[in-house]
Amino acid sequence: MNRRNLLGLALLGSVTAGLAACGGGGDPLSSTSSSTTSGSADSSSVIIGSANFPESELIAEMYAQVLEGKGVKVERKFNIGARELYLKALDDGSIDLLPEYNGALLAYYLKGDAPQGVSSPEQVLDALKPKLPSGLEVLDQAAAEDKDSLSVSSDTASKYNLKSIADLAPVAKDLVAGGGPEFVKRYQGLVGLKELYGVEFKEFKSLDPGGPLTVGALKDGTIQVGNIFTTDSAITTNKFTVLEDPKNLFLAQNVLPLIRSSKSNDTIASALNAFSAKLTTENLTEYLSKVQVDKQDSATVAKAFLSANGLA
Repeated sequence: MNRRNLLGLALLGSVTAGLAACGGGGDPLSSTSSSTTSGSADSSSVIIGSANFPESELIAEMYAQVLEGKGVKVERKFNIGARELYLKALDDGSIDLLPEYNGALLAYYLKGDAPQGVSSPEQVLDALKPKLPSGLEVLDQAAAEDKDSLSVSSDTASKYNLKSIADLAPVAKDLVAGGGPEFVKRYQGLVGLKELYGVEFKEFKSLDPGGPLTVGALKDGTIQVGNIFTTDSAITTNKFTVLEDPKNLFLAQNVLPLIRSSKSNDTIASALNAFSAKLTTENLTEYLSKVQVDKQDSATVAKAFLSANGLA
C-alpha cells in the first residue's frame, strides 16, 4: 500500500496491536513475523510489506518469492493496515517495498487535488512520479488493474435504475454505503463522491476494505452500496452491478512496486519488472480467487502463479 505524519508512531502501534488481537498472528511490523532465505551470490536484503486485504498480501508474497528466487534475502511484514499506516512504515524504514496502485497512490499524494486530463495508466504514472517523496520510487507497472468501485446488488440497481455513480445523487440520501473506515476521509471516497457527483449517503458503515464484511453487508441488505475492488470474484458470484464512473473519481489503478530508493538495485528491479510484465488483470483475478474462494494460502498460490508464468 509515510502515511500522514499526524498519525504518528503511537497510532501505528495501536492499530497493528489491534490486528494482532483480531487473529493477525502478531504484530506485522515485528521481526518475528518474517521469513528469510540465504545462500545466494547476491547480498541484497529487503523487507516486504502489504496492506490489510488479500490481494495486497498475495502480490507481496509473489514479490517475495520472485526475489528469493534471485537470491535476495527477504523479510515479510504483511497485513500492516491501510495506506495511511503502511506508507508511514515505508517512510520510517520498517519496510522497504510493497505493492501499490498507481491512481490510488497519486490521489493520496495530491491530497484531494483532482488531476486534470489524467486517466490512462501511462498518464497516471507520469503524474505520480514527481509527487513521490524523496527516497521513494516506483518500478514498472503491470497491466493488471484493480480499481475501487461502488457496487450494488442487482435488486438495488433495478429498484433505483442505477447504472452510474451519477445516478446515486438523487437517491443516496435514502441509502447506506459501506467499506473500509479510511473511505470516509479519502478523496477517492466520500470526499470525492460529494465534490464530483453530489452524492451524500444516509449513512456510512465502517466495515473492511473490499473484504468479506462489506460483501456480506451488501448481500444481506445491511448496506445498499459497497466499496469493492474490481478483481473481487464476489462481484461475479453475487451478480453485483459495478456502477460506471464517468467523471473518473477512481483513476487507473495499475499494480506497481513502491520501494525505498536505497534498496532498489539491478537485481531487485529486473526481477520485479519481469514479474510485472506477466501480471494481468485476468490472471490476477484468477489467482486471487484461489485465495478468496478456494481458501488456499497466499504462499501456495504465489508459487503456482510463478511456475505457470515462467518466473520460478
